[in-house]
Amino acid sequence: MKPFEDATQTRRIKRVKNGACQTCDDILVVEEPLEIRVGNRRFTATMRTPGDDFHLARGLLFSEGVISSLDDIGQMRFCDAGEIAEFGGDENDARNILQIQLRHSNVAPHLWERNIISNSSCGLCGKASIEALRARVAPLPPGGTVDSQLLESLTHKLRAAQKMFEATGGTHAAGIFDSRGEALAMFEDIGRHNATDKAIGFGLQSGFLPHSKNEPLILLVSGRASFEIVQKALVARISIVASVSAASSLAAQLAGENNQTLVAFLRGENFSILAGSERVV
Repeated sequence: MKPFEDATQTRRIKRVKNGACQTCDDILVVEEPLEIRVGNRRFTATMRTPGDDFHLARGLLFSEGVISSLDDIGQMRFCDAGEIAEFGGDENDARNILQIQLRHSNVAPHLWERNIISNSSCGLCGKASIEALRARVAPLPPGGTVDSQLLESLTHKLRAAQKMFEATGGTHAAGIFDSRGEALAMFEDIGRHNATDKAIGFGLQSGFLPHSKNEPLILLVSGRASFEIVQKALVARISIVASVSAASSLAAQLAGENNQTLVAFLRGENFSILAGSERVV
């Protein structure tokens, strides 16, 4: 299989450069809907780049509080043609409908069932309020620091791993690093929330999330740090969130209330610390 065969698509285009027009092939990142069904209910649909869908689903269900560990998932598979026909779908949608059976969940189905489609830029709408999040997630414990020079090195490491972005210019990335700057997970997707869910889902599968050790983990995202990104990291017990772009006011509020470090505009030697500055030395 060619690299990113399912995740990219070649298209014939006209390119104008310096006033001259030429016809050539361009590589585009694929954007397709993924419907996630839990039991016999439709949980959500999100626009994503195909690949690592199981990690995406694990990370999403965990960060939304539907599962508390991998043990809560009994089975995860793509729907077959017969099931898709029952839903009124097309057989070609086989790779885009993911069926999950839970062993148990502490959340009633009517509380997590979603009937909206999340696009790749804004994340899931209708999310629980900060008050509801407080009820199920405790603030992070104090302690653990990272050197500012280590933070500065992470953007280069994440950018070097963005092979799909290099080919298409159309993806975001999320990476999880340990306190020594070693990459534990790095994923790309057309949506930064999806890339984050894939990284967290991989961490669940690999056993290093939710994090329980004293030294901090760092989540770095290639786009802006929104409330959803900070929330996902908080549930995974990741104490430092960094972004190469801006952070929102709600993200800063959530991080500050939960003893989480939030870094924005991380670009080389320059960055801003919006919350939890004691962790950066």
